[in-house]
Amino acid sequence: METVQEVITNFIKENFIMGRSEINLAPDQSLLESGIIDSTGVLELVMFIEEKYSVTIDDEELIPENLDGINNIVNFLKNKGIN
Repeated sequence: METVQEVITNFIKENFIMGRSEINLAPDQSLLESGIIDSTGVLELVMFIEEKYSVTIDDEELIPENLDGINNIVNFLKNKGIN
């Protein structure tokens, strides 16, 4: 069974990095600052997370501290009860 970190990492690699082999993806790396995702990508990521984990992400939760980096996303989901 995949961990939350593996699921999120694989989603990002498959949807935002595919074909760009020059990009490394570190768990603590800013996805926005490194150009891996943009604002539209954040919305795609949110839709994926909501569907995959049956959670709702409120507008006030759409902040970098929650969604800009794999570690941030994993911690955010842990706070929502997803392990």
